Amino acid sequence: MKRLMLVFCLLMISAQTLFAAERVFYQPLNSDAALTPRQWQQIWQASAKSGVDTVIVQWTAYGDDARFGGAQGWLANSLRQAQAQGLKLVLGLYMDPAYYQRIQELDSAGLAAYWRAQLGRSLQQYQRLREDWKLPATGWYLPMELDDLHFQAADRRTELQRQLLDLRRQLDAPLHISAFSAGKLAPAVFGQWLGELATAGIQPWAQDGAGTGRLPLLVRNTYLSALPCPVGVVREAFRQTSAEGQPFRAEPATPAPAAGCHPNAVFALRYLPQGKPLLDNLRAAKVDNVQNH
Repeated sequence: MKRLMLVFCLLMISAQTLFAAERVFYQPLNSDAALTPRQWQQIWQASAKSGVDTVIVQWTAYGDDARFGGAQGWLANSLRQAQAQGLKLVLGLYMDPAYYQRIQELDSAGLAAYWRAQLGRSLQQYQRLREDWKLPATGWYLPMELDDLHFQAADRRTELQRQLLDLRRQLDAPLHISAFSAGKLAPAVFGQWLGELATAGIQPWAQDGAGTGRLPLLVRNTYLSALPCPVGVVREAFRQTSAEGQPFRAEPATPAPAAGCHPNAVFALRYLPQGKPLLDNLRAAKVDNVQNH
């Protein structure tokens, strides 16, 4: 019996280690508004107990319609509860719902102008968060993901970095942004690109791609091993179940172990054990007019 209990305890410790993260991404969806204050308190308590110290909120405005109640709405109030549990916040800015469609359509000049306009929207949201929401933030997250397909050309990456640095100079805390590889740049070039952003004072987060599974495991690991240490790694705690072109759907999955010297985060709260009420509400709602992932 003692031996069985020891094995059980070791298994529990192993599971907690896999799920543990210093940072966890939270992606607000309209369905999350149904959670009670007590449920939010339990989610944040469990997160802090599991070792999370920072919540990276993916966005606080999703287009013109999804504002999540504004400064006194459910999202702001839930984040105040997170802070009450000792959790730090990296607050997401503005997300254009048509972002992924737009970056496919635009040439380099059009893309530069589009990014400039969207960063302007994010700067407005930053000012709104500071003046109205009054939530202390340790960083700001730009939800416009980077990839090595649409930013394969070096001139696009150079222009992007220039614009990001211009935005960073107007913020009072570090700027965070995430990226993923579509296998279009060599691993060394992809790693150098994100490393240059980190050197310039921007915190890049590279998704490990385990949840979407678009690249084979060996290829994903090659890209991850080429990342400089300051580049964060996002361990995906889901497995995508929807086919390409369909609304995104996924199920929880055990994330990969934390990667070496890199800052560590898990995507996303919804798929972790403490986030089960969020996933249950999403399933009950069936659809959400905010894109999930």
